Amino acid sequence: MDANSDNAQAWLSHETLIVTPIPPRRATGFCGRRRVMLLIMQRRHFVPTLALGSLGSALARAQSTDRAHGRSMVIARGGIVSTSQVLASQAGAMILDKGGSAVDAAISANAVLGVVEPMMCGIGGDLFVMYREAATGKITGLNASGPAPRAMTIEVLKAKGLTKMDSTGIHSATVPGTVRGWEAMHRRYGKLPWNKLFDTSIHLATDGFPMQEMVGRVWESALVRKDAEGVRVFYPNGKAPEIGEMYRNPDLGRAMKLIATGGADAFYKGEIATAILGKSAKLGGLMAAADLATFEPEWVTPISTVYRGWRVHELPPNGQGLAALSMLNILENFDAAPPFSSTEFHRKIEAMKLAYADLKFVGDTRTVKVPTAGMISKPYAAQRAKLIKPEEANCAVQPGAPPMSSDTTYFSVVDRDGNIASWIQSVSGLWASGVTVDGMGFHLHNRGGGFSFDPSAANALAPGKRPFHTIIPAIMQKDDLHIGFGIMSGANQPLAHAQFVSYIADHGMNLQAALDAPRFTKGRATGCEVTIESRAGLDTLRELSSKGHQITIAQPYSARMGRGNAVMHNAKTKVNSAASDPRADGSAIPQPE
Repeated sequence: MDANSDNAQAWLSHETLIVTPIPPRRATGFCGRRRVMLLIMQRRHFVPTLALGSLGSALARAQSTDRAHGRSMVIARGGIVSTSQVLASQAGAMILDKGGSAVDAAISANAVLGVVEPMMCGIGGDLFVMYREAATGKITGLNASGPAPRAMTIEVLKAKGLTKMDSTGIHSATVPGTVRGWEAMHRRYGKLPWNKLFDTSIHLATDGFPMQEMVGRVWESALVRKDAEGVRVFYPNGKAPEIGEMYRNPDLGRAMKLIATGGADAFYKGEIATAILGKSAKLGGLMAAADLATFEPEWVTPISTVYRGWRVHELPPNGQGLAALSMLNILENFDAAPPFSSTEFHRKIEAMKLAYADLKFVGDTRTVKVPTAGMISKPYAAQRAKLIKPEEANCAVQPGAPPMSSDTTYFSVVDRDGNIASWIQSVSGLWASGVTVDGMGFHLHNRGGGFSFDPSAANALAPGKRPFHTIIPAIMQKDDLHIGFGIMSGANQPLAHAQFVSYIADHGMNLQAALDAPRFTKGRATGCEVTIESRAGLDTLRELSSKGHQITIAQPYSARMGRGNAVMHNAKTKVNSAASDPRADGSAIPQPE
């Protein structure tokens, strides 16, 4: 069933809102003065509502053990690894137990994620890291996103018959930056020997692992089936593995062994590089040996703003992290509204549109001038905040004039000393380019698919240029509290970051409550369509509809909202805390005491 075609009508019945199908002719109706459509994500769907009658009295007498979120935080004196897959969290925790640093644990966990969650991440993708060094308090950033091949120009691709960038296929693949990024982080912050970080990923790839629930639901892909090598690797016996079924990828296990023994050079100059170049040439790609051999990641200085006393750090462009800071700056012009209220959601949705409209200015800062400081300045945010109408959604948001001045896997690790690795790694779209490297068990990312053929665009394709990136890690700090966090899923990330920060800064939620709390998502600045989890409540959804928001109601815990993880170090008590999003298969796992 196409979830977006299931039209529905909702009504209140005792303590639940029951959503049932109605004929298509009755799909649109009027709510207040505005015409809206409520699209329900599944036919059977039950939503908790606000208290009615005697139920309200009962809730008022709620015990102190009651809470709105489903899980407890993980709290420990030792290090904690929080990822979207339990096996990856476990691998990282074992590295911490062996005396490894937060970075050692992150590399091990990331390698495992590439095995068990290959449609989201892997050695064929890019990497961004934000790292807090406990001893100095310094926060450092690493941009390990690879550029377009030197031979790739707009003119060359047009000569091949393209009228715009391919979103998948060999021309969407830029240089994968992940493995060089691992190497750079390990050289600076690692403790254990490099080759000890890949034991678990090699074991799981070679000997197999049981297919996990959420990734098992998205393993089947028409894109993968376009490549015979992809079918051979990912669909043994011609079909996607069932949930709970053992799956092996011995080719990826061999690639991991090559990286473990030969370092990053095995990927960029050795046998893996030869395989990448061979596959590219077979498909008419433009990748050359020099594109791989000369790639180096860039150490960068994070950008930041202060929101309600919390300093929030993001990485600078070519990523979209500044949109999260811009959104928070806009929201700070309003007093905090009650959590999950229509007022709160309305302001956040409208602030998101204003912040995202300005992403048109973002590109690779080595080739274009991005008004980063202007876009995240408080005076500019105050100007943009005046455009938010309290009772009306803006369906046609335009970019501002900022002053010119000087689907992804996120996880986080905190070690016993309080060092924090806020780590995000991605192959971009689900199953990426769809191009599986022969004999190596992994596919190339499709981040280059976002390039523009418009030479005047900030993200215009150019040889050796890095594409606009959606993946963003973050760190927020206040007094003795230091939080590494991220929430993945493409364009969703900045708006999800801002919601997470708000739930902590505005409403005093703990890490797990802030990750669990109902969220909205929206893929673009224009238009009034928005998707909101049903837990926002009937009254909130009705009031948002009356303001002109065109709402799609998602399931209570929808992966469309992104899958987040967070860790926190209390520098005063030396205690660590962590949380993992219930929208994924993961968990936060502490090192054994």
